[in-house]
Amino acid sequence: MWQKLMQIFKIRELRNKILFVLVIFVFFRLISNIPVPGIDMAKLHSFFAGNQFFGLLNLFSGGAMSNFSIAMLGLGPYITALIIMQLLTMIFPALEAMYKEEGEAGRQKFNQYARLLTVPLAALQSYAMIIILSRQDVIAIEGFFHMALTILTITAGTIFLMWLGELISEKGIGNGVSLLIFAGIVARFPSALYQTISTWDPDKLPSYIAFLVIALLVIVGVVIITEGRRNIPVSYAKRIRGNRMYGGVSTYLPMNVNPAGVIPIIFAISIMSFPGVIGSFFKDSHIHLVAVVANFLVNTFTKGQVVYSVVYFLLVLIFTYFYTAVTFDPKNIAENLQKMGGFVPGIRPGKPTADFINFILNRVLLIGAIFLGVIAVAPIIVRGATGVSTFMVGGTSILIVVAVVLESIRQIDSQLTMREYEGL
Repeated sequence: MWQKLMQIFKIRELRNKILFVLVIFVFFRLISNIPVPGIDMAKLHSFFAGNQFFGLLNLFSGGAMSNFSIAMLGLGPYITALIIMQLLTMIFPALEAMYKEEGEAGRQKFNQYARLLTVPLAALQSYAMIIILSRQDVIAIEGFFHMALTILTITAGTIFLMWLGELISEKGIGNGVSLLIFAGIVARFPSALYQTISTWDPDKLPSYIAFLVIALLVIVGVVIITEGRRNIPVSYAKRIRGNRMYGGVSTYLPMNVNPAGVIPIIFAISIMSFPGVIGSFFKDSHIHLVAVVANFLVNTFTKGQVVYSVVYFLLVLIFTYFYTAVTFDPKNIAENLQKMGGFVPGIRPGKPTADFINFILNRVLLIGAIFLGVIAVAPIIVRGATGVSTFMVGGTSILIVVAVVLESIRQIDSQLTMREYEGL
């Protein structure tokens, strides 16, 4: 490891890329701590501590939302825009052709549409956040001009973060959006550690030890599943062109155990938090029936309840299969293999190959979906078993951190290998 670190800092181009990413991180943290005026910070922190969905959004923004900063929405609107665009490929064949068949130019155009969609989504989300927080007496908006200026400021902060992410992808190393989300999660670690130390109780030492053991097991499990793949053997027929022979090689088609990443957890939390948020708005209603239903929703969909945990687990499983079905098309893969003269040994090309890939995918995906479900409810289980609560054992945050670190290590290794080949 130390030898690789020395090699990284000896190579000027690679060193400059890493330093560029670190400088962008500094800008990201600076704008994440510039607050919008007129906020009651005590009520704001209390609101985010008691709401899981907004707590997750605050996690992705690196705590910027709980500070009501100009970057409070983080990259949430951009991620939402990308998800919407990917879902639209199932409805509009022209959009699917642009994304899958037009190569790099088509993907750049697709991403440009996602950027344009980010602007209205950011404005809409900022307006919704202002309305929600104003009803909680957290923020006071005085007139239309103040409202419009606040929405414009928050939207500009989101677009600025999106631009920083694009800069990292272009001039740095790694995926810019993922790295900014990673930086936001890691930035909260010192405050979480300080909170744990400040509330230290020697009588709970066995609980703290159990918490650390469970946290390490979760991290190991995330690494194993993130790196886990099911390789499908693929052979290519021999082809003769002129005096040269092509093909005749054997390779494999890698199939990830967890191809959906953290997206199913985000979808599930969005669905699970919705009834509780609606119920909290109407629980003090003067209409008795409305108040009873609202309190039932709040109590049932409170984090930590058995019903909540079971429904949450099942939703993660469902959304894992749904999102994989959107982004992974066995039929398209089988057609591409057939066009390139490839085939799975023992399986006929075309539809039989697509059916075989789909069969393997469903079996592998079951393991990944169960794993994601366990990771999603892990914080609830750990809190109930040890009585210790901290965001770092949260499945979503660990999943993102581990995935980004592994991907960054792979890219740095590829850069080092490329320069070794040039030296040879």
